[in-house]
Amino acid sequence: MSMPPRFETPRETAVLSKTLADLVRTVQLSECEIAAQEERASVSDRSDVKYPMLARTLIERRDNLKMTIDALEQRLAERAPDEQATAA
Repeated sequence: MSMPPRFETPRETAVLSKTLADLVRTVQLSECEIAAQEERASVSDRSDVKYPMLARTLIERRDNLKMTIDALEQRLAERAPDEQATAA
């Protein structure tokens, strides 16, 4: 399995940072919508059969986004020492 390409330019790093910010905002919006769905249904127990299907779907999406954010943050952190060495 080949390694994914590294971010080689400051512009690519900036794009990654912007993408991360967008993903974090999407996670926050998802969490608000999950809370709203739970409030509308008056059910917050995920094991309850009355738990809203939309909330279940949003939870899965939110969890996937969080994993993506973690992976991108790791790649950005790996890039940071390279940029500092280049700038010096």
